[in-house]
Amino acid sequence: MKNKLLIIGASGHGKVVADIAIKMNKWKSIAFLDDDKSIKSSMDLEIIGTSDDVFTHIDEYEIFVGIGSNTTRQRIHEMLETFGASIPNLIHPKAVIGNQVDIGTGTVVMAGVVINCCTKIGRGCIINTGSTIDHDNCIDDFVHISPGSHLAGTVKVGKGSWLGIGSVVSNNITITNGCKVGAGSVVVKDITEPGVYVGVPVRRV
Repeated sequence: MKNKLLIIGASGHGKVVADIAIKMNKWKSIAFLDDDKSIKSSMDLEIIGTSDDVFTHIDEYEIFVGIGSNTTRQRIHEMLETFGASIPNLIHPKAVIGNQVDIGTGTVVMAGVVINCCTKIGRGCIINTGSTIDHDNCIDDFVHISPGSHLAGTVKVGKGSWLGIGSVVSNNITITNGCKVGAGSVVVKDITEPGVYVGVPVRRV
């Protein structure tokens, strides 16, 4: 295991990622890469280059993609995998993780999250502040579960989907790939077609 961490993205999401990494007390040093050359530091951590410089650091650092966009995060994460980068997952010390929970590389689990037993979380996911994921869920790669979202038992969320802040998903529900569920929405039936869904219960818009 490398004792240095490099975070790609020094803006809002990257800051929270860095804060979690600091609290984990696992790395000797933490630094950022960011394409905005006017930013010299973030969270009192140095920005040592742009995303194009990642390959010069790939042998020295573990690398985490701290970018909120699912598609951008996926593109960079998969590129890093292709080049053999060491990609950790980041779990806040105040998250509660049940037994037999599998969390993929490049996933961040934030403060106040509860993930109950026998759940699988894919690669490159964002499990955001105060969200809950109950037993036997399957969250596919590059999904964003927003703050305060709640998923009941045996829920499946497809690759690249985004669940807005405060959304609720009833038990035994499947949400297909590439869906966006609006803030405060409630999902009580399977979503089988990609699209944007809002409301209580949700409808496609």
